Amino acid sequence: MAALAEILILHGHLPIEHLDEIMAMDETDESAVRGLVVRGVISDLQLAKARAAQAGVPFIELADYPVDRAAVAMVSSATCRRYEAMPIALAPGRIVVAMTNPGDVFAIDDIREASGLQVIAVVAERGDLMNAITRYHRADGELSDLTTTLEEENVAQVAEAFSVGDAQDDDAPIVRFVNLLVSQAIEDHASDIHIEPAEKNVRVRYRIDGVLHEMQSAPKSIQNGVISRLKIMSDIDIAERRKPQDGRMSVNSAGRKIDLRVATLPTVWGEKVVMRILDNTNTSLDLRDLGLSEANGAIYKASYSKPYGMILVTGPTGSGKSTTLYSTLNQVARTEVNVITVEDPVEYRMAGINQVQVNPKAGLTFASALRSILRSDPDVVLLGEIRDHETAQIAIEASLTGHLVLSTLHTNDAPSAVTRLIEMGIEPFLVGSALDSVVAQRLARRLCERCKHPIYTEAKQLAALRFPVDPAGEAVPTFAPTGCSSCSNTGYRGRLALHEIMAVNEEIERLAVAHASSSDIAAAARANGMTSLRDDGWLKVQAGLTSVEEIMRVVV
Repeated sequence: MAALAEILILHGHLPIEHLDEIMAMDETDESAVRGLVVRGVISDLQLAKARAAQAGVPFIELADYPVDRAAVAMVSSATCRRYEAMPIALAPGRIVVAMTNPGDVFAIDDIREASGLQVIAVVAERGDLMNAITRYHRADGELSDLTTTLEEENVAQVAEAFSVGDAQDDDAPIVRFVNLLVSQAIEDHASDIHIEPAEKNVRVRYRIDGVLHEMQSAPKSIQNGVISRLKIMSDIDIAERRKPQDGRMSVNSAGRKIDLRVATLPTVWGEKVVMRILDNTNTSLDLRDLGLSEANGAIYKASYSKPYGMILVTGPTGSGKSTTLYSTLNQVARTEVNVITVEDPVEYRMAGINQVQVNPKAGLTFASALRSILRSDPDVVLLGEIRDHETAQIAIEASLTGHLVLSTLHTNDAPSAVTRLIEMGIEPFLVGSALDSVVAQRLARRLCERCKHPIYTEAKQLAALRFPVDPAGEAVPTFAPTGCSSCSNTGYRGRLALHEIMAVNEEIERLAVAHASSSDIAAAARANGMTSLRDDGWLKVQAGLTSVEEIMRVVV
């Protein structure tokens, strides 16, 4: 049988000079080639095709393969993950199994024993296969079974037990139900979990790529038990049901520690619970990954490179403001710089910086904490949010006395930040002097690379949407979503950021002092080279990253 390295060279995937290097290694052919993948010399896809050629079996792409769920159900999720193999089809007396290594005899023996059928191996690319295992071995079926079980049992007793803090058995149906809800949300890359009591049931929704999807409906009878379980995990007072409460909990998922920020809200049908999933392991804190255009990147770098001044990031909840701020901190934090943050809560824990979490019950508010840390000789201060006049005043003064201040503000666009600060009672001349730049951002869904397709749209239609095109010109090529198994038939996979970065120059300072409207400030900023949110979105559409409809959904 030909060696993997030889097959890769014959197929033109590996330069022949690497052959001597591999032969000189005191390793097996398999481990030597795997080392090439780790170093980026070859890809997982090229290795998978070479393995298929070596074993003389077909190579398949699972994203487009009609997987038979009956075959999937014959082998457990744990076995599939352990051997990186998954059944995908059934034939008389045989089962077709997609594998990363078709020569793994232990995997073939275990799957043959589990299914009682002869195994026919095919090869799939590793990432493709692991995505398929996650997709098909979901917790949905077990959740449905648990819901039925809970509905049939006398769950009122279980709920009552939870309401007084008992019944902490990990095998209890409600405990398993809650654990599955959280683990499934993490697997689906959801950013939030919404548990919403209704008149006759409890609705569960996940926010995936910025859009809410209904995932599960549970019987009303388990409502108190589920909410009490979440409160216990989040260290929230389970006896208090009349006012909103906040908490935090951590779970382990696939060897990763995931933090969840939990908030309860009393409604007419009971307490609604929203959990924000803070998966720091998948979050890149590199400014280059924020998707800033070349022009926006230059403006922003000029701002955070200064030793003092204020940078504000604006946008609605869930628009990626914290990620932008922490990516900036990651850029400016050095051994010789003292960085202190004040947050509510601390979302990302970073080495080398001092992070303070506010505690209003103990009197530690944004304003009092900020007043104290200014006596701790900071060079850079990150303030979680400017909510009131006192906090804004101290932050402005800090930026005027030699500190670089980073914070967030809730406004619709960058120019509105100037008028918002003035409305909060800050003197206009202080706003103009302290503010260095404002970043407004939104998150739009990214088109699935596997299934997006090109379309041609009439220039007149796009011009009506303020797309930068000649209305009398030819049809413009853009991309639209299709939907496939890789993106759960949504046509989108992942998200990208749209930015509007306003540098505060002398003209904008004069407009601030003159109490000019935000529209006047916006006009001056655009004349100075600011790219609006919508125009940045159109740049992403032209690059084939997202669709016209998605930009229209997230930007006015």
